[in-house]
Order: sequence, then structure tokens, then C-alpha cells
Amino acid sequence: MSFLFNSTIKPEREITSPVDICLPNGKLNPQAVGWSRFPLHRDNLRGWGRNKRFEYYCLMCEDFIITANISHHDYRANIASTFINLKTGEIVAYRGNRWLPERCIMPDPTCPKTVSECAHGIGVTIGQEANGTRLITNSERLQLDALITKPAGHESMGVLVPWNSRTFQYTRKDNCLSASGRVTVDGQEWKIEPEKCLALHDVGRGRWPYTTWWNWSAGHGFTNGRQIGLQLGGKWTVGTPSTENCLRIDGRIQKLSEELKWNYDNRNFMKPWTIRGSRVDLTFVPKIHHQHHFNKWIISARGDQCFGHFNGQVIADNGEVIEVDHVQGMAEEVFRKW
Repeated sequence: MSFLFNSTIKPEREITSPVDICLPNGKLNPQAVGWSRFPLHRDNLRGWGRNKRFEYYCLMCEDFIITANISHHDYRANIASTFINLKTGEIVAYRGNRWLPERCIMPDPTCPKTVSECAHGIGVTIGQEANGTRLITNSERLQLDALITKPAGHESMGVLVPWNSRTFQYTRKDNCLSASGRVTVDGQEWKIEPEKCLALHDVGRGRWPYTTWWNWSAGHGFTNGRQIGLQLGGKWTVGTPSTENCLRIDGRIQKLSEELKWNYDNRNFMKPWTIRGSRVDLTFVPKIHHQHHFNKWIISARGDQCFGHFNGQVIADNGEVIEVDHVQGMAEEVFRKW
């Protein structure tokens, strides 16, 4: 393995106290630019038409993947859930839109609350309980009831990415979450067991430009007795002072303030991907390719998402080289006009 040396990396500012995303006039609050280990960015987005708020969960189990998502884009709400059988390759997916939904149904990330939406045969509830977050999805073929929990003091990575004073995105990526419950597909029940499943949570609050293109990759698991979490992104942060890159090593977030080099074949997403940087040298081997398209002329989306595993090495803050051996994860390329 070899790493790409970069001597120009400038560490991002770590935010340690609560901060509003916007100024009173609705523009970006400069004090919000930076990253945090806990949910500290308060959603005070103003206006209508360009705001994006979403909550996405992905449960990665030994034999299957299950996702649940609620997105609110002012003019539409998108509700989705997908089950992927890793043994057979079968995919059961539901996705629906509600046009001109009620305003601002999504909670402030610093103060979670239950949110529920439904559209065109799919309903998703993200419920807040005393002992964790309850995910419930209901559709004709697919039903999920799962509890997501995390220990006290659990760290996640939140970061505010600014394009300019009017377009910006706060994202919080959280992995290595415990999951338990069950999912039922066409009447067959699958158990979600904590020792065989870890959950990923993706939070977004911001105001995006019309056209956006991104890479996102995440993974988590145990290798040589170490718990490893991977959070890697690309394209959409280029030219900004922020990245969405970090490592989680034995529960501790270690920020990576550099753009990484992605190499993959977008004509054949099932070929191995490589992601490299001064502290990352990883190969992602896909097992399943899930694709979705949505096109309403002025609003469109194309997503190519793969699930598989990572091999390679990462370097911790203290210089320790840590092996990544068959760690489960995902990688995607997404293009959107919204």
C-alpha cells in the first residue's frame, strides 16, 4: 500500500459550542463554517424553494441492506425505503414524492423529534424514544421496525460546507450505530441483530445550488479487534474550505481535511473503486449495484449506489497504520438538479 503525500492540507476549525447555520437575514453565518464531534449546528434556514433537509438511515447486515429516508425540499417531500438481499441480489425498493408538502416538517438536528411522512404506497417514521431512534417503514411488500441506539458520549462528524453566502450545506455523518429489530419482505421476516448489523445515519440541512454532483462512501466494522468507521466524500466540496472526510477509530472521530483521489469506472460501477489520500489507501469491492433515476425536466436525479466491502489501510492521528480488512460499506455517484 502507498499513500498520496499532501503538504498543503489546512486543518478545519473544530466547533465546540452550539451555532446557528444562518444569520438573521438568512445568509450563511460565517461562524458556522467548521466541523464538530456532536450535533451543534442549529437549523434556522429561512425562505422557501431552495432549502434541503433530509434524514437517511442505512442498516448494513451480514445478509441484507435496509434503508429508510425522508427528504424535504420545500416544494416536495421524498420518502423512500429499499431492501437489498446480499445473497440473491434481489432489490425491493419504494420511492414516492409529495408535491407542495407542509412546510418544515424536519427537526432541528440539535433537538431531534419524531417525523413521519408517506407518499404513493410508502410510509416512513423516524421516531425518538427514551432508549434510541425507532425506524418504521410500511409498504405493500416491505416493512421495517428497528431500534437504533448509541452509547453516551458517542461521536459523529458534522461539517458546514460553504459554496457562498447563499448556498451551503450542513451534513452530519454517523456510523457504527447499534441496530436491532426486524424487517419483513413479502411475508418473510429477517432479524436485525446487533452483533450482525451496524447502522449509518446521514443528516442534511442546507441550501444547495441548482446542479450538484457528488461521491459518497461509508463503511464500518471490526478488523483485527479494532472498530473502524469510514466516512469519505468528493466532488461537491472541491473549492471550499471544508471536506466531509473522517475516520472513526475505536469510537473516536479523526478529521481528514483534504480532498481525496477517487478512481472508478462510471460505465461499470461493479469494477473495484480506489480512494486514496495522505492517510487513506482503500479499495472498495462492490457486490451489489443499485441504480435510481428521476426526471421531471427541471428537477432530476441519477444515483448509482454500490454495496460491498473495503480493503486497505488508514493512518490514525498518532501515525499508526491500521489495516482495513473486508469492512462492509457503500460507495456512490449521484447527480442532481433540484
